[in-house]
Amino acid sequence: MLSGVAITITACGSTSPVAPGPPPTGDVTGAITTNHGHSAVITRAQLTAGNALQLDIRGSADHTHIVELSQAQLSVIAVGQQVTVNTTADELHSHSVAFN
Repeated sequence: MLSGVAITITACGSTSPVAPGPPPTGDVTGAITTNHGHSAVITRAQLTAGNALQLDIRGSADHTHIVELSQAQLSVIAVGQQVTVNTTADELHSHSVAFN
């Protein structure tokens, strides 16, 4: 149903759509901008559960950020498409996280 569709969500500006990759076979790790110890991983179970997700990306950082992903966004990630979201703000900053 979503094959061939790229969705990019950004807070400001726009980016070019990314060509679809193969559907993930395991956990999906997000690429975090200006990262300083955070870790964003969607487990395969979370990806296939069909529920919206609030993901804590604290990792080894001394503070946390939350990434919110809708059921529709998780469905897009599950078929190998890229979704980019912004985290909540903490310590006077936020991050952009790209999953694909």
